[in-house]
Amino acid sequence: MRKSSLSHSAEDLEKDAINERPLGGDAINDWQTDADATLEVDSIHVQEEPEQSSQPLRCGPEKTTSVRSNKITRIVTGRSVASSWKDPGPPPDGGAIAWTQAGLSHLTLFSTWGYVSSFGAFQTYYSKTLGVSNSTISWLGSVQIFLLFFVGTFSGRALDAGLFRHIYLAGAILQLLGIFSQSFATQYWQLFLSQGLCLGLANGLQFCPSVGLVSTYFAKRRSFAIGLTALGSCTGGIIFPIVVQQCIPRLGFPWTVRIVGFVMLATNIVTLAFYRTRLPPRKAGPLVELAAFKERTYVLYLVGMFFIFWGLYFAFFYVGLYAREILGVSYQSSVNLLLTMVATGFLFRVLPSYFADKLGPLNTMIPFALTCTVMMFGWIGIKKLGTLYVFAVIYGAGSAGLQSLFPAALSSLTVDLRKAGTRLGMGFSIVSFACLSGTPLAGALIQGANGEYKYAQIWAGLSFALGTSFLIAARVSKVGWQLKSKV
Repeated sequence: MRKSSLSHSAEDLEKDAINERPLGGDAINDWQTDADATLEVDSIHVQEEPEQSSQPLRCGPEKTTSVRSNKITRIVTGRSVASSWKDPGPPPDGGAIAWTQAGLSHLTLFSTWGYVSSFGAFQTYYSKTLGVSNSTISWLGSVQIFLLFFVGTFSGRALDAGLFRHIYLAGAILQLLGIFSQSFATQYWQLFLSQGLCLGLANGLQFCPSVGLVSTYFAKRRSFAIGLTALGSCTGGIIFPIVVQQCIPRLGFPWTVRIVGFVMLATNIVTLAFYRTRLPPRKAGPLVELAAFKERTYVLYLVGMFFIFWGLYFAFFYVGLYAREILGVSYQSSVNLLLTMVATGFLFRVLPSYFADKLGPLNTMIPFALTCTVMMFGWIGIKKLGTLYVFAVIYGAGSAGLQSLFPAALSSLTVDLRKAGTRLGMGFSIVSFACLSGTPLAGALIQGANGEYKYAQIWAGLSFALGTSFLIAARVSKVGWQLKSKV
């Protein structure tokens, strides 16, 4: 008799679910979770029936009202009467599926951050062909980085809500639309729409959810796993500039960009085929977790990273132009400087992440922030190409460590993994405004100084110094002055 009643309740719930939403992959998971929760409630209700009753248990008015009440509660509040989120257990922290997701995220960062990191090659090329100021050209790259981070607030929440595949597919479509539209662009406004806006939105839809997904598979090895994914920006940051450097003189700008587009098409096919989410959907919850801003460590950390990202990409965008305009080297040599800076990141995106799992990501970040501060001030006195290569190597190492550890440290400040995507997205959106204004501001300072880089270099150095100070303050707020504490 109990089995009949329970089966009938499940059937009613299934009909309601079909009427409410299409049964896509995430919707099925959500329906199954709600069904399980409702079955648990019904089971309790049945056990409370008087044992002496000989009447068969039917889905009468009282039972129907209960099921409808549960349904109305879900519609109004987004929650079922019983908890609709089931903990799948601790992260596996390894294994074939977990490392596969890290490898796929590496490919995602290859086609998103890797292309962004190569913008210095385009900056130098556009400065010769578009006939606009370097500060104006910088907006193409800065808007792209801004949207990559800012959209993280929405795409990160979509990960928590079980919409990873939907949001990632939308990013893939926009990415291909943007890159192939860029290949036909001949004017600045066309490049702004395709390379700046379209690719920026696409990268934002893919970057944050992929990093958040990897963080749900790892605990003790999380920093190393995220460092492995961050290595994708170095892989793409080397391959894409080489393609630009070698193909533009031979094939021209349109077909060079189309070659990049076909590479992005391949990476999207592979990642869409093999990405797998681990946590069930968390449908309820705000887009922004305001309670996080009551945590002093979280706030100090994000303020510090804002100032660091404010000056971080100045060197990546302008080191090639500095070599051409101040030192008088060729276009090929200027691109080689950018390649040197990015290639150094191969080692220093993985090695710091390995030590971060042992020492703590925030502890590991602070020395890299200090290194970038010193190097940015040191850039002021560089007047020879050989010395500029030394700067590119050391600054490339420091900036690579900061970029790879930023999401790892942000994840370490999140105890509840169900909120990993939301809190990552919040952090990314905050630093996005620094990325938006940083390089154009540097270009304006250079232009205002009649082509001199000194004021821009001082500004970037001070920005790094402020950011480092706030990172130290975040550490002190967490554990005090205990140097051996893991943070």
